[in-house]
Amino acid sequence: MADQRFVIVGAGLAGAKAAEALRDQGFPGPITLIGDELHLPYERPPLSKDHLTGKADRDGMTVHSAAWYADHQVELALGIGVSRLDREAHRVDLADGSSHRYDKLLLATGASPRKPPIPGADAPGVHYLRRIEDSESIKDAMNAATRLVVVGAGWIGLEVAAAARQAGVDVTVVESAELPLLQVLGPEVATIFADLHRAHDVDFRFGASVAGIAAQGVRLADGTEIAADAVVVGVGACPNSQLAQRAGLHVDNGIMVNAALRTCDPDIVAAGDVANAFHPLLGKHIRVEHWANALRQPATAAATMLGREASHEELPYFFTDQYDLGMEYVGHVDPGGYDEVVFRGDKDRREFIAFWLKENRVLAGMNVNVWDVVDPIKALIGKPVDPKALEDPDQPLLKAAAR
Repeated sequence: MADQRFVIVGAGLAGAKAAEALRDQGFPGPITLIGDELHLPYERPPLSKDHLTGKADRDGMTVHSAAWYADHQVELALGIGVSRLDREAHRVDLADGSSHRYDKLLLATGASPRKPPIPGADAPGVHYLRRIEDSESIKDAMNAATRLVVVGAGWIGLEVAAAARQAGVDVTVVESAELPLLQVLGPEVATIFADLHRAHDVDFRFGASVAGIAAQGVRLADGTEIAADAVVVGVGACPNSQLAQRAGLHVDNGIMVNAALRTCDPDIVAAGDVANAFHPLLGKHIRVEHWANALRQPATAAATMLGREASHEELPYFFTDQYDLGMEYVGHVDPGGYDEVVFRGDKDRREFIAFWLKENRVLAGMNVNVWDVVDPIKALIGKPVDPKALEDPDQPLLKAAAR
């Protein structure tokens, strides 16, 4: 395979880990890693967590040093976007006029913040969070602000709200749903996050529609004006699948790939936020915008590029840190796709494990300020359980599996 050339488009965590996986799995040929950011590939979770609060610097977020890429003979083409993918010629054309031929191609182009179609969404002083410059811009705004409005009560919105409150900034969160994270967690657990932020004096405006945004605040559909020194919008993300779509790959909420992460083109794979992958354990396609996917999928993508049998079967995993609450979540639940939530532990103290069940089978589990339990939670996913045993803290978790 030394005469083959592999190209990776997207120099984030997934792209960097794919280059690492290819070398670890013995690929001897040229690897080119292309990204439109000037920075070395870095991890994004700190952007709304430790970097935003000043606890992590740029160097601490970098996946590999510059020396690592040189030592492993990975060519970096940074600060350049890809303008065209020519599948017939096996070539990607870059915005600067250069091009790279490939034998196998990995698309790890990530996602971009969704911008709502309302007046002022692009106004000066209105912030979105995806890149390191965004995080630094929001941090600077928080340092200068006394009032912040956050549009959207998803993970990004709540993490920004927590960072701002810890910096002493007054925060109002505007959300169209009745609770934060409602689509992800359901009302049983979403209420806990609402109470957490209210305990830190966050002003929630639920069931609210934003009619306009400006650096001075937001205007709601009912005419209410909420003044602010800065606005952060966090209303979801869109997969960066335009390049793939223009090239004729199958795109539907991301680049469609099978369990091996292969697209409809046998020489192209996709991984990370942009990949809508078939999950063999869940029996359906899912697209997951979380760090763990970008970390773990590249090993499967690399094996597929090398012509080996591979299947990505890791369950979705994500985490958050807000104030004194730390949380890990594993599994997958469609909105409203569960029968009940079973709690083990103390909800009032925010020290518990929650399990989402359907027909007494575990779909997902979330540990809040309870640690070293992800493995037994994973072992219960998909298994029939006794709900009473599941909620009993005196019973070992795995004993809850029905016999």
